[in-house]
Amino acid sequence: MNKNLILLGLALLGLHVGFAQEEENKPTKQAVKTQETDSIKQDFQGKGITFEEVHKKQEVNPLAPSKAAFYSAVLPGLGQIYNKRYWKAPIVWGAIGTGIYVYSFNNTEYHRARNAFKRRLAGFKDDEFYREDGTVIISDEALQEAQESTQRDRDLALVITIALYALNIIDANVDAHLKQYNVDDDLAIDFKPYLDINPLTNRPNYGMALVVKF
Repeated sequence: MNKNLILLGLALLGLHVGFAQEEENKPTKQAVKTQETDSIKQDFQGKGITFEEVHKKQEVNPLAPSKAAFYSAVLPGLGQIYNKRYWKAPIVWGAIGTGIYVYSFNNTEYHRARNAFKRRLAGFKDDEFYREDGTVIISDEALQEAQESTQRDRDLALVITIALYALNIIDANVDAHLKQYNVDDDLAIDFKPYLDINPLTNRPNYGMALVVKF
């Protein structure tokens, strides 16, 4: 029973690590750009600084996140396929499938122990935990303890499985949102030395300039 919970925990960890790895490996450039406007250049008099701003637009589908979340709610992993994150789908299926298996296993063991314990309370000695010669394989106390432990493990597996299902939906929705953000390499923030001439005193002013490039 504890081994099944460990297996379920490993599945949850694998799902989390897989999603974290995807965020770390997210490409720095958009694959498709639908429109690029002309560059605007202007020179600042007396500063010798050239500022260039390039506006880039891409097609945005506002319904994509909702669709991805809906598909994952209907069938876990389908939203990841819709987002073209095909490698995520087997992770989702494996994690949720493990949760369902652990829940089912503990639920079966719980009912076995419970049914045998109820028959013993009723005075019967013919349950599956008796040998043919009438000797006891599992005592009444052990059956009662087995009921409690398997019920606890079953309920925990149910909670984790529901959490995995919700995480699958959230991941599909967030991933669809992030795919539509502009993360081009042209985006940059940098600090550079700053030099300006004071028009009143005709003296140079030194400092640092924050340059934001779009």
